[in-house]
Amino acid sequence: MAISTDEARTRRARAGFWRLIVYLGIAGVAMVAAALYYLSLYGPLTPTMVLTTSVGVFISILLGGGLMAAGFLSSNSGHDERVAGATSAQPVVDEHTNDERNIA
Repeated sequence: MAISTDEARTRRARAGFWRLIVYLGIAGVAMVAAALYYLSLYGPLTPTMVLTTSVGVFISILLGGGLMAAGFLSSNSGHDERVAGATSAQPVVDEHTNDERNIA
């Protein structure tokens, strides 16, 4: 059974999306380590400080990068072209004059 071009494009886009999510997880862990190291230069780390910094930095990296990855997924899978086609100019007939004109 042959896979259509759209299905193949969607599969590649999803694979790229999950690859970016994995990279974001790795980057998040590295940023947490860097933030904790930076904070340790200015004094002792308390358990509360470690927990809140770790969660805050990791969630921030994952949220920001995840939204960008979702934008890339939408663009690379062809969803944007399908939506753009729905808003293209279409001829409309004026009821009073029977004139056709394009509405953007």
